[in-house]
Amino acid sequence: MLANIIQTSKNTVFFGGAGVSTESNIPDFRSEKGLYTTKKVYGHQPEELLSRTFFEHNPQLFFQYYKENLIYKNAKPNAAHLALAKLEQNNLLSTVITQNIDGLHQAAGSKNVLELHGSNHRQYCIQCGKTYDLDYIFDAQNCEGIIPKCRECRGLVRPDVVLYEEQLNKKALDLAIEAIATADCLIVGGTSLMVYPAAGLLRHFSGTHLVLINKTETAYDKCANLVIHESIGKILSQVIEHIFG
Repeated sequence: MLANIIQTSKNTVFFGGAGVSTESNIPDFRSEKGLYTTKKVYGHQPEELLSRTFFEHNPQLFFQYYKENLIYKNAKPNAAHLALAKLEQNNLLSTVITQNIDGLHQAAGSKNVLELHGSNHRQYCIQCGKTYDLDYIFDAQNCEGIIPKCRECRGLVRPDVVLYEEQLNKKALDLAIEAIATADCLIVGGTSLMVYPAAGLLRHFSGTHLVLINKTETAYDKCANLVIHESIGKILSQVIEHIFG
């Protein structure tokens, strides 16, 4: 049924959350084993460690936690990422909107990716704006202790991700709203739709088919045309098999 919806839709958009990357062995945040359900780390809750205030006042501990818990350099795209890229390559998917920061959609081959929460593959100096890649912050020559410093001005280099107390990137958010508003099919996968403002994006959808794929129920299940409580990688692989054989 989902394959038929995608094939007959004129503009399909995918909106995904942490559950898309769990099959690449990247933990999510709010499940039973998620990062935010763990006990305090270094005496602080994860949400506090990943806040703008904590970053500014205790960058040493921020980077220690960030590098140990939010970066998975060996992670590879899974079946869901690969399926979405194949759909885009065959003009059956226009846009991927993601809440993830791992860059796996791009690694799988997706081109039109809107990253609502930024990417840990991009870093920038908060003083002069010079940009760096992910490897830069792991090279001891570029750091004072564990804290990365700009090669040009010795300013603090931070990841280009949205921390707690920070707003989503306005350009990415505006483009995401436009993509959802103009879609006739919106596939939402791997997200509980509990985190705002990202979850609020669904109110902009007025198309024909709203499809939800998540292992557990969401508050929006009753609003969808199709609800699938199953592995997103498994479902999208079946879609690819049905369409392309």
